[in-house]
Amino acid sequence: MNEKRLILVIEDEHAISNFICRALAANDYKAIPASSGKEGLSLFFSHSPDLVLLDLGLPDMDGLEVLEQLSDLPREVPVIIISARDRESEKVRALDMGADDYVVKPFGVSELLARIRTTLRRADRLKMSQGAQRDVYQVQDLVVDITKHQVLLAGEQIHFTQNEFKILELLCIHAGKVLTYDFILEHVWGPYGGNNNNQILRVNMANIRRKLKEDPSKPKYIHTELGIGYRMLED
Repeated sequence: MNEKRLILVIEDEHAISNFICRALAANDYKAIPASSGKEGLSLFFSHSPDLVLLDLGLPDMDGLEVLEQLSDLPREVPVIIISARDRESEKVRALDMGADDYVVKPFGVSELLARIRTTLRRADRLKMSQGAQRDVYQVQDLVVDITKHQVLLAGEQIHFTQNEFKILELLCIHAGKVLTYDFILEHVWGPYGGNNNNQILRVNMANIRRKLKEDPSKPKYIHTELGIGYRMLED
């Protein structure tokens, strides 16, 4: 039998922390609660969790400070933010600082568990590859071959411009994770090429969706996180 995955819950509201820990235990995870940023960091080093659930409104320090310290560590552990802060700027900042996902309170336990499963799967793939990039990505009937610079949709080859393919490649490499507009602009057009111009990205994304015959309201491949960025769905 596989060892249970260990999840560190850094949350100062006891009712919410207990609710999360009970839900995790009922779904075959181990949970360790921490009610402050300092306690959370201490437990992180002493218990080596597989994933961290991090609230931003902690009593002793801002959760983003905790995230910053975790992101600076050589051991990469996925972090999911759980917060009542629902402003787009807060979400973008946390994701840009290294958070793997952002869940706004109040949330349903099914949604939280699904996000945990997705994040752990992605982390496991990264560990197995040991940093090596895959050559071929598949999401349902969409196949992206990085080496051949080729995109197949239901077996039919689709032509993409250089920048469109770069966007698709970036989303595939980080499949399941939200990529902010600024992150994509910088990695595709360079630190100054996009000039933080979301419009150029939206035009390219519209072309990608058209070529993939995708309805943005019912995405099969690329999900839009309104005001934040895009996420490639996982097969």
